[in-house]
Amino acid sequence: MRKLLNTPSRTEIMPMDLLSKSILFCGDNHGHFEHIIAAVNAYAPAAIVLLGDVQAQNPLEQELAEILDKTQVWFIPGNHDTDSDADHDNLWGSALAHRNLHGRVVEIAGVRIAGLGGIFREQIWSPPMAPAYNTEAEFLCRKGADSRWRDGIERKHRSSIFPADYARLALERADVLVTHEAPGVHPYGFGALDELATSLHAHTTFHGHHHDRLDYSSDWESMGRRVFGVGFCGITSLDGTVIRQGDFDQNKARAKSKLVWRPTFSSPD
Repeated sequence: MRKLLNTPSRTEIMPMDLLSKSILFCGDNHGHFEHIIAAVNAYAPAAIVLLGDVQAQNPLEQELAEILDKTQVWFIPGNHDTDSDADHDNLWGSALAHRNLHGRVVEIAGVRIAGLGGIFREQIWSPPMAPAYNTEAEFLCRKGADSRWRDGIERKHRSSIFPADYARLALERADVLVTHEAPGVHPYGFGALDELATSLHAHTTFHGHHHDRLDYSSDWESMGRRVFGVGFCGITSLDGTVIRQGDFDQNKARAKSKLVWRPTFSSPD
């Protein structure tokens, strides 16, 4: 069995009011599910949204079997969800594959949620640079047989963001945008995701990927929306309440508070 990235130090959930917890947003869990199950049992949310890097060790419906009759499960993929055949198949090949929010808008518990999973990769597109390829079909056509995996594009790039997916999503309307990558307010974020949120008229954005929860509140007024990063195995409710703090939130927040510049590229895969 593959070694998990880390083991959560706790599964305890904050003892808060059960109201306003209709949807819970779960940060990169990298194969850990105990804290998610505990949160669903404690708050009985209408739905949960996994923000990528799920890395289920078994098909997702098996990992979350205990709560499938208690809540809806939705997800977007992260870059590590294409690290291996098992990472891919336990998500895209699971009985919950139809709950993938990537590239679409779904009304969940009365909230319109738009999803953009995966990451920007320079081989495909790293805004604000011009894209190398606009669609998966173009990538396959130009790269040839060496770029294929099974019935289509190579596995790694099934978690890459293609401009065509972004452009289609930008034509929609949503209340909330969930992404794996971070928007431009993050030190390693992308302004393109701020532009996407604006096009969607989204009032709130949730993201994962960086295993941190930085304080973006001073930027909310200028952005015209709220932004929340959800850390490693962290959980945040729809209203922004921290249900479970991410394991690395405090240390990473202290380190990144010293940065005064904001490059427009992703952290390494």
